[in-house]
Order: sequence, then structure tokens, then C-alpha cells
Amino acid sequence: SPPSPRTEPAAKRGLAPGNELPLTAMSTIRDALRAARSALAPISDTPGLEAEVLLCHVTRRDAIALLRDDHASLSPSESIQYDDLVRRRAEGEPIAYLTGEREFWSLRFRVSSQTLIPRPDTETLVERALALIPETGMSRVLDLGTGTGNVAVSIARARPACRITAVDIDESALTVAADNVRSNGVSNVECIKSDWYGALDGRVFDVIVSNPPYVAEGDTHLWTGDVAHEPRRALVSGVDGLDDIRLLVSGAACHLAEDGQLAIEHGADQGQAVRALMVAADFVDVATFPDLGGRERVTGARRPGP
Repeated sequence: SPPSPRTEPAAKRGLAPGNELPLTAMSTIRDALRAARSALAPISDTPGLEAEVLLCHVTRRDAIALLRDDHASLSPSESIQYDDLVRRRAEGEPIAYLTGEREFWSLRFRVSSQTLIPRPDTETLVERALALIPETGMSRVLDLGTGTGNVAVSIARARPACRITAVDIDESALTVAADNVRSNGVSNVECIKSDWYGALDGRVFDVIVSNPPYVAEGDTHLWTGDVAHEPRRALVSGVDGLDDIRLLVSGAACHLAEDGQLAIEHGADQGQAVRALMVAADFVDVATFPDLGGRERVTGARRPGP
């Protein structure tokens, strides 16, 4: 297997051998940002932005305050912490894991190394869910493989009358999800440990959504960028990446009310295959919806009534 970026030689990471991180003594915010930009330039398309994000995290200032106070001195502890974070970022560790949070749907979500990092593409799944859930009236919603809870919480904030059940097999992910439910002030999300539908005991929902693992085994993207540091169990799903989606589609009818709706996120090249799975499972109104980049990202369907 290709090596993780964390263990690659410095030269392969674009850092000077023997001097992996050219940080100098950082007496002021301006000096710290200048040194960090230089260190991150070989591995980032936006080294200035990443340097600011990390320093905002360390100093508890916002970006405007960094600019306003750029001559202010960092404390010794701030310098040490910032140096450590910049070094780790230069070795490929994701910004979200370093700061412990990520924005999604204009909300802040705690993340950990045991969860996927919420991405803008998944907002397509939230958009589709909101199109299916009335603004008034109680709808029962199931979020399968909730991870950080970003999809469930985003839906809950926009549709406070609905009741959402968020499930995940990983207890550490559920702990993060529960924290995000509390921190975002929603009271209509219930977090349950379940292996997909396994612990739902015949419960029925009006809408089922999921952002499941859908990366194929051996996909080269697994060893690049942030993905190289994310949990494999939340990414990989068999030889073609569709094993979990097959389970979700085949089991959905038993947990959907009549005319209930299913929406699943998938890879940009998997739309046709997912549509075929839904048609084969006797779903109707099968359609695929693009993400902001115009790539097929979410496929949905309806369980027909009598």
C-alpha cells in the first residue's frame, strides 16, 4: 500500500530535508503568520488562509483581530502550540482534526479522528432532505451513518417540527454527534448505536437519508489529502464502493412508510449504479441530483403506496 503522508520522507512532502519546517522565532502575530505561510506553501493551495485558521484557533482571535493586532506578541505557550500545529499540518494532518471543528451548513461541528470531516458536497444531501420534509407538521427522519451528526443537525435546525433518529455503529462517532446536537441547540435528534437498520426494531420513517461509505477498495484517493487521515471504515465499501449502499437500498422498504422517501449520497461516478439498485428494489421516482460542481452526488427515490 502507498505510505501515509504522515510517514513519507520530508522531501516527498515538499519540505527541505534536515530542516522540515522553516519556522523562525515567532515574537509577533505577523512573524508567526509569515513563517507558517512559508512552511505550508509546499503542501497547500491556500497557505495564508490555513496559517490564519490555525493561529485564530490558538489565540482565540478572529481573522479581523489578527490583522488589527498583527504587532502583538504571542505568549510562549501560544508559540509552542502554533509551532506544533503548523508542523503537523505540513505533514498532511487535516486542518479540521487540528482545530477539532469544521463548518457545515453555516453551523459549527466538532470533529475527531474517528469521524469523517464534513464536506460541502454533502450539503446536497441536506438540500434534498429539506425538499422532502414539510416545514410544518411532524415528519419522522432517519439519518444512517450519522458520523459527526452534521446532516441530522442541519435538518433539525431547518425543520424543528420533525423528529430525527441518527444512527452509527461507532460509539466514538456517536459521542461526537451527541455533542454537536447539544452545541447547536437542537432537541429533535435522537442518537442511537446501530449497524445500519439492525437496532431499529421495525421502526418506520417518512424520510431516510444517508452519507454512507462509498469509496472502492484500492482507490488511489485513499492515500491523498485529508482522506489519508480519515477512518477507513467510514470511507471504504467493497470492491466497487457500493456494498453499504446495497444494504441501505435493500433494507429501506421495511423502514419506510408508504410514499416514504430515500436519499443517498454517493460517488460522482456511481449515479447510474445507484439508480439501478433502487429500480431493482421496486422504488419509483428515481432521480439523481448534482452537487455544486455539477457532479452526480445524491440519488433519491420513493417507496410506492398501495
